[in-house]
Amino acid sequence: MFRSPSLAPAVVLTVLLAGLQAGPAWADPTVPPDASGVVEDLVLPVEDIVGEVESLDGTESETKQGKQVTVALTSDVLFALDKWVLTAQAKQRLRQVATKVKSDGAGGVVKINGHTDDQGTDAYNLTLSRRRALAVQKALQPLLSGLTLQAQGYGESRPKLPNLVDGKPDARNRAKNRRVEIVFDAEQ
Repeated sequence: MFRSPSLAPAVVLTVLLAGLQAGPAWADPTVPPDASGVVEDLVLPVEDIVGEVESLDGTESETKQGKQVTVALTSDVLFALDKWVLTAQAKQRLRQVATKVKSDGAGGVVKINGHTDDQGTDAYNLTLSRRRALAVQKALQPLLSGLTLQAQGYGESRPKLPNLVDGKPDARNRAKNRRVEIVFDAEQ
């Protein structure tokens, strides 16, 4: 561009001096230096932190969100494979849950939600989850007299964890998805 090496620094220095006199490129010459403006508050959503406490064997978990408490029991402790008749171990576990609902609950409606994993057809899973929720409702009814119990089956539509990980079935996640949840409002 420049034929003379001594001319290049002079041109660069002239351009720099002109820029300093004009001020920085981002400065607006029409705004007075003592001007002030309104600073808007940043408003960001705050998500609830939902902690989950899980039993050592992974067969039971409890979460609390606000006043709502959810006790989840995996179906492996409640039922035999593809069955909806409660096991003896299940009846003992449900007595413990009923004690918790009575001691911590605020009364009102107790929801019993049945869930399955993704194995089997949607229709089969929906029916199985409903039957399991009804079996738990029937077992809890005499233990929670005075409360309204509502049983609902969701089939595989509300997994707790992904049934497939990296495109492959995950046995642990599927086991946690096969569950019955007892949902109630806690007294505070």
